[in-house]
Amino acid sequence: MENRVVITGMGIYSCLGLNLDEVKQSLYTGKSGIIYDQERHDMGFRSAYTGMVPRPDLKIELSRRQRVSIGEETEYAYVATVEALKNAGITDAYLEQHEVGVLYGNDSVSKAVIEATDIFREKKDTALIGSGAIFKSMNSTVTMNLSTIFKLRGINMTISAACASGSHAIGLGYLMIKGGLQDIVICGGAQEINPYAMASFDGLGVFAEEGVSPDKASRPFDANRNGLVPSGGGATVILESYESAVKRGATILAEVMGYSFSSNGGHISTPNVDGPATAMKKAIVQAGIAIDDIGYINAHATSTPLGDANEAKAIHEVFKGYSPVVSSTKSLTGHECWMAGASEIVYSTLMMNNDFIAPNINFENADEDSSRLNITNQTLDKKFDIYLSNSFGFGGTNSALVVKKYK
Repeated sequence: MENRVVITGMGIYSCLGLNLDEVKQSLYTGKSGIIYDQERHDMGFRSAYTGMVPRPDLKIELSRRQRVSIGEETEYAYVATVEALKNAGITDAYLEQHEVGVLYGNDSVSKAVIEATDIFREKKDTALIGSGAIFKSMNSTVTMNLSTIFKLRGINMTISAACASGSHAIGLGYLMIKGGLQDIVICGGAQEINPYAMASFDGLGVFAEEGVSPDKASRPFDANRNGLVPSGGGATVILESYESAVKRGATILAEVMGYSFSSNGGHISTPNVDGPATAMKKAIVQAGIAIDDIGYINAHATSTPLGDANEAKAIHEVFKGYSPVVSSTKSLTGHECWMAGASEIVYSTLMMNNDFIAPNINFENADEDSSRLNITNQTLDKKFDIYLSNSFGFGGTNSALVVKKYK
């Protein structure tokens, strides 16, 4: 017997807002969180656009010993997780008395590694690097710190799968709960925003060209798109078995119906059509629904010419003659990288539970591929009961999640 898997809590720390209410408002009004960062320009970036959030001040909430072990991405994840746990009605006492796990998406740590290396090179003394440096510089920094801070005793693992990391973390949490291995898993994704994390991407020439206002830089599916805008923050989703949620008297926000994945098996950075289409088809089959049950697709579309085109082809192939509403919230946020697959579940669930679909802003001119999709560039006041969320990443990793409104 397989468990039903539900969402009982969410938390978000995003360039759209620092909590669920702020983010919901930005989604509804189509408010962009992208800025022009002069520091990046001065450092030599080709493109200085970025999503931006303030660094949280955690001096009151965390001890000095705890703070020296956490870096930027973990700060974002911590704040999002505090909100998600509160949203789910899970207290510190509950965490201490029950086995709760954590699966979080994170695929690199840049600033902490650079800072430690700079100290070593300059001082020629490893002792001066500091006792917390190793815990900030490992890819598993988010989960090792969250599990320690919240005293978690369940699964404790970081999922590194490029820009699908956050989505795969939620998908694997779903499978663990469905299979009876865990009752509750804290899932999510985090991404540092500092320039060090984005310099190599800028060097690839994949960022949006300068010359427009920041809120116009990210243009998913538009014929004139010319690159993505980097972003980041933290997003947490509390997954729980239906039985556990009912026993706790928790408010159920949504139900995860399906998760699937695929690998393109080709070029390390160039996406294709078959891989994403396979992930979508398998997720829909696992959810046990028909394609016309899906009312909304939150597309991965990052605003790159080839990536958006191939996703549009894949969506058209999967949905054939049916045209659910499509939008990419990356038009508002930029590409939140390791966080994106988790944050877009938060964004889409907020929309579903509040009966609207956020606009794909800056979609002004369709090309041959995007013209075949039902892309909205305006906020729609629309009820829908099921959505599909796509996340794809370097190396050809693909993830698709199907989520249903709880009634």
